[in-house]
Order: sequence, then C-alpha cells, then structure tokens
Amino acid sequence: MESRPPNLPLHSSKPLPRRIFNRLFASLYSAAISALLYHHATTLLRPTTPPFAALSMLTADIILAFMWLNSQAFRINPVVSEPFPENLHHFLNSPEDFPALDVFICTADPSKEPPMGVAATALSAMAYDYPTEKLSVYVSDDGASELTLFALMEAAEFGKEWLPFCKENRVMERCPEAYFGSNSVILNSETRDIKEMYDNMKTRVKDVVERGYIGDEYKSSSKATKTFGKWDKDFTIQDHPPVIHIVLQSSEDKDAARCSMPNLIYVSRQKRHATPHHFKAGALNALVRVSALMTNAPIFLTLDCDMISNDPSTPHKMLCYFMDSSLKSKLAYVQFPVRFNGLNKADIYASEMTRPYHINPVGMNGLLGPDYFGTGTFFNRRAFYGGPSSMIDPELPELNPDYVVNKPINHQFTLELSHQVAMCDYEKHTKWGFKIGFRYGSLVEDFYTGFLLHCDGWKSVFCNPRRAAFLSEMPISLDDVVSQTKRWSVGLLEVSLSKYSPLTYGARYIGPLMAHCYSYYAFGPFWSFPLLVYSFLPQTAMLNNICVFPKVRSYTIRLGYLCFTTSLTEFWTLTKKNYNHF
Repeated sequence: MESRPPNLPLHSSKPLPRRIFNRLFASLYSAAISALLYHHATTLLRPTTPPFAALSMLTADIILAFMWLNSQAFRINPVVSEPFPENLHHFLNSPEDFPALDVFICTADPSKEPPMGVAATALSAMAYDYPTEKLSVYVSDDGASELTLFALMEAAEFGKEWLPFCKENRVMERCPEAYFGSNSVILNSETRDIKEMYDNMKTRVKDVVERGYIGDEYKSSSKATKTFGKWDKDFTIQDHPPVIHIVLQSSEDKDAARCSMPNLIYVSRQKRHATPHHFKAGALNALVRVSALMTNAPIFLTLDCDMISNDPSTPHKMLCYFMDSSLKSKLAYVQFPVRFNGLNKADIYASEMTRPYHINPVGMNGLLGPDYFGTGTFFNRRAFYGGPSSMIDPELPELNPDYVVNKPINHQFTLELSHQVAMCDYEKHTKWGFKIGFRYGSLVEDFYTGFLLHCDGWKSVFCNPRRAAFLSEMPISLDDVVSQTKRWSVGLLEVSLSKYSPLTYGARYIGPLMAHCYSYYAFGPFWSFPLLVYSFLPQTAMLNNICVFPKVRSYTIRLGYLCFTTSLTEFWTLTKKNYNHF
C-alpha cells in the first residue's frame, strides 16, 4: 500500500468570512433585546397596564431572547467541509484496502412505507460504487411483514441484472424508479429490457400487496414455502419470534456479469406485548448486534426506508474523512444533509427544512460537528461502545467492534446467535441503550444519540456535496405531519427536561457553544408560548386601548427597527438558493 502524498489532502475545511459580521450583529442585537426586556420590566410597574398582559409579554420575549441566544451559537464559527474523493486512490489501491461497509435500512409499517419503496432503497444502496464483497445491506422490518420480505427477494433477483447495468452504463440514479423517471434515460434495447424486468417485478409486488398475503404461486419451491411459513396464524406484528433471512450472500450469489452480489439480510426482531421495544432505537440496536455477528463492518450507514441513494460515489466521499489519520480516532459519524423529492422550486411551505438540515449543521461543523439527523449518516461502529479513550466491552466477545468474523453469514452458529441477540429480552441486565448502542429515553433517538456521543468526547463532520447524496420523501398528509411534529416535540422535551439537558449536562461536557446549539432544538417546543401570546395579546390590547409596545419615538423601538432590518438581511443571505456553499 502506497502512502498518501502530502500535497493531496482528502478533504478541506473552510471557515466562512461572514462569521465576523455575525459576531458584531449579535452584540448589537443583544443591546436591543436588553432594552426591550427593560421596557417590559418597567411596564409591570405601570398601573395603566394590566399585570397579566405585561407579564405575558415579558415571558414571551424572555423565551424568544433565549431561543435567539441559542441560534447565535451556530453563527460563531461556521465551517464548510469539502471532500476530495479523486485523491482517495492514492490511499486505497485495491478493493481489499477498502473497509467493510454495512447499510442499515429501517421500516416499520408496510401500509405507510410501501414494500416497493423499501426494495428501491435497498437496490440503490446495493448499487454503490463499492467493492461488493465489502458491502452488506440489512433491512430492519419492525412491521414484521412478509410482504416486505417478498419485495426484497424480488429486488434481489432484479438486482442481478440492475447492478451490472448501472456500472456498465455509469448510471447516476441507482434507484430504478428514479432512473426510469428521469430525463437521463437512453432508450435502447438494453434499457427497454431492464425496464420491462423492473415493471414485471413491480407488478408482482403490487399483486401480493393488494392481496395482503403471499399466494401459493409464489411458493413454488420448498425454500420459499419454508421462508414464508413462519407467518402462521399466531404471528402478529406485536407478538412474533425473531425472523432473520439471508436474501443474498456475497460468497455465493452472482449477478449477470458473474460478479459477486452484496449481502442482503432481512431482520425482524422479536416482539412481545409486555416487553418495551424502544421504537427505532431498539430496531437499530438489534441491527448493530446482528450485523456484528455476520459482518462487523467498522463503518455502517443508517437510512430511512424512503431515502434513496442519489450518488453512487457517496461512500468514497465519506471515506475521505474516515481515512484521515488526524481525524478518525475521534470521528463518530459523517452526516449528509436531508434533501427531499417533489418540492417546488420556491419551496413556499419551507418543507425542505433548510435551516436544521443545511444551515445550522455548517455552524456546528466549526465546533464538534453536526447533530445526528436519523438518516444519511455513516457511523464509526466503535463510537457506540464508550468514548474514544474509554471503551465499554459488550457482554459477548462476538459483539466487540474489533471482533474478526471468520464464519460465513449462513453458518449455523452465526444464525443461532443472531436470533438470540434479536430476542426482545436480550437487552435485560445489559448496557444496551444506555451506555452501548443507540440511546433510549427519548422519542427522538437520533438527536439524543448524537448529543450523548458528543458528550462522550466524539466529533462529527457535515458533508454537503453539490450533488445530493440522498433524496427523501416528505409526509404528504396533514395527519402524518401533525403526528411527526408531535413525536419530535415530545421527544425533545424528554431531553430538555431530563438530567441530560443540554443546558446543564451538555454545558459540562461539550462546552457552552455546542450546548446552546443542542438547546436550540431541545427547547424548540417552547416556541409555542410566545407564538400564542403574539397571536392574540397585541390585538386584544389594541382593541382595549392598552399599550404593550414602546412608543415610536422611543430609542428602544428605533433600535428594534434596525435589528429587524438586519435580521431580514441575514435571513435572506442564509436561505438563498446557493446554500450549498455559502
């Protein structure tokens, strides 16, 4: 292996020059806020102003001031990171030099997350420009649906034609649905044949989904009968044994070009009515354990089932950070932004959530790194076993991140132990979910896990390439949006009001700036109070001829106007369309 030339870096970090202006602006704005709070405090002493109105306005503005203070932590030292994958070949000369990579895809409800979509996401990950013998895809099905397994088995067969087609034709959209719906399709006999195969696969999957069960015509072999026979009359979503099925095995399955296929494993952990399952965090921990026994890749990627790969070279960009000797010893994860399909160009409803997924992570990048988004994240497996200098040994030596797997994934011992660690009561009297793995204790396990990893001494990196690494789907119904927002709010309050609050616990371990960054999200649900106050109180006060704001001739309101104008300027600068490289 050749050493990497010193003049060819794997990545760069560029502080934004705007940070100086941000600091000056924060100082000016702080003075305006102080003046406004002073006005509210003196208003409480006026007999002409009802105490309830004055106290409500004061409380609302204190909360707004606190949230503004938190937001300024993102602007103190914003840093843009850029990978240089073209230099990676100087460090990794052959496929054997690449580290193994596991991909975790999570799904939970086949009625809301169609099996065909899960299969498309799996295909897009299987088609990465990565050595196939080093790539494994694990699908966690918390919905325990035979329909999802059937879709994956169909996708595996189609993938034997799709993967060589993508690599031979240098297809960028490795998700077949995205490719055939794009303008880059070149219609020739080969493309038509592949599209016909894909349409036939979709027809078969749609057929079983509409039925709600796997028909006998799809159980022609004894192997298929045995596989789907696990879904008997006693099998329910909330009460079933663990199901682990090897759909593809790299050492045995070949594609149409006689090249090895990636491993593809279906995992549905055991569920029991009386045993807590800890939602997505529990599913991910089951995947961490099962994958440790089968492949134990030092790096794994977490993806939502509706988040397709949009760039086959994404793992190469990730390796630009994990292969840096000066960074990798404390690097927990590399976070890619979440981008969405189907949004109009203006994004008038702010559905892209530019601030949390694109702007704020750049600000955290200059500190300890961005928070964990829950998807599109490449993890260092070692990060889930204690801090960088204080490793916590798991209860089984086979679960150790340094354990060398020397048995095939279909070995009887491996399969038996995999079923054991996927049992619902396996985590009892262990450190899983509290000191090891993804953390329990909040409905927002992604935010909570990333926060505690930073508190343990790990760092992270935000990588935002020009071409989106992943594309996701937005909730399309109001019920889904309300349900998701409620879950986020409850989960964030579970963190902010616990002993692990960013303001107290975080300030001790990650410093005040990172603590304020995490507080911006953790205390986000408190926005509701000032919004409620400003929605009703000023109008009610005006109708009753009550003054709750400073007079126009007051120095306070003049300073407020100046700050409001500069705020609009700052907001426009941050959210303009070229946010990739602001």
